[in-house]
Amino acid sequence: MIFDVDSETLPREELQALQLRRLQVTVERCYETVRFYREAMDELEIKPRHIQSLEDVKLLPYTKKEQLRDNYPFGMFAVPTDQVIRVHASSGTSGKPIVVGYTRRDIFHWSHLVARSLSAAGLRPGDRLHNAYGYGLFTGGLGLHYGAETLGVMAVPMSSGQTQRQIMLLSDFEATALSCTPSYALNIAEEAESLGIDLRKLPLRVGLFGAEPWSDEMRYELESRLHIDALDIYGLTEMMGPGVGIECLEGKHGLHLWEDHFLIECVDVDTGEPLPYGEQGEIAITSLTKEAFPLLRFRTRDISVLDAAPCKCGRTHVRMRRVSGRSDDMLIIRGVNVFPTQVEAILMRTETLSPFYQIEVAREGFMDSMVINVEASPPLYAKGQEFMDRVSAKVQKDLKDFIGVSCRVQIHPTGTIERSMGKAVRVIDHRKTASNK
Repeated sequence: MIFDVDSETLPREELQALQLRRLQVTVERCYETVRFYREAMDELEIKPRHIQSLEDVKLLPYTKKEQLRDNYPFGMFAVPTDQVIRVHASSGTSGKPIVVGYTRRDIFHWSHLVARSLSAAGLRPGDRLHNAYGYGLFTGGLGLHYGAETLGVMAVPMSSGQTQRQIMLLSDFEATALSCTPSYALNIAEEAESLGIDLRKLPLRVGLFGAEPWSDEMRYELESRLHIDALDIYGLTEMMGPGVGIECLEGKHGLHLWEDHFLIECVDVDTGEPLPYGEQGEIAITSLTKEAFPLLRFRTRDISVLDAAPCKCGRTHVRMRRVSGRSDDMLIIRGVNVFPTQVEAILMRTETLSPFYQIEVAREGFMDSMVINVEASPPLYAKGQEFMDRVSAKVQKDLKDFIGVSCRVQIHPTGTIERSMGKAVRVIDHRKTASNK
């Protein structure tokens, strides 16, 4: 079943014509109502009338997170605050949070796009969604909640934390779908196993996992431990929240991005120049229907590849490969670019290791060092230190061959690495701490 057949299967030519009309309206709105955009466009000597084709989007200024923080709290709103019926915000861990506003129409669109996404994941009216994303200013919880209700799915607003209670309610309420971060889903699976509860016997059939980059190896781990289809759902606070895109069940070959509401570009990380389909770069998104908080060419920092090839499911919207990392999460170790997901992929191919890990980076003299802390599976730990040393040496060689950087792999007992209730902390970069002293 396709939730919105007319929109989701539009021929490319009609879809692009719709995008152009909506882009022109959005640019006009931004120029007339948002001081930041008016000044940025005037500096580039660009007026709304100059946008005559989709390719003309490259004439527009980029929007970056720093500029959104500089306009905290409501400086980027395109409507008076008395028309804003809800706000959400980023965590603000690196300064002031980014505040996003929604009109009533924005909430309507958001709810329907999440419903569209849930439908692509195989959910139907009568299904039961156990929603373990955080509720509150974070967009994940309420975004999935409203989308589920719009589709006619029972929403269980559990939020994150209280893992044993999560397991009880998953079982007692007979949930058919689970939504949370992939790292927290792994935490739930581990806790259930320690309690002697086999989640594979529950009616669960699909997991909607996002909010952090994760590898295909993590997908296989979750699917085997939970006996589900593990799907990637994509969204970001600045653009709307969850529901910007999702994988469908047809082979899981990329996330459908809802192009009738978003204009998607892939651009060179360093130069900002647009890249053709098939080349890896940073994803930039322009909103096409948002009223309260429209954004032009927002640099998401997500690194991926766009694919316009038709999908077996019949949807015509462009697909995005799984996000391989974020430009701000990328580690540069002795001149080599390293993403945590690359490390994760190698660790999870090693059956004797647990999927819980953390990367520590430091500077020793004039050289960077990287230590991978990972837990042993109980059978590996029972074999003793000598056997763990052999596994460690093998993984170190695999990492060197795969990412081109030497590192140390330290294997720890089960349960020693902190578990995540939401987004996992994968990297501790002591170089940043040292530079701030």
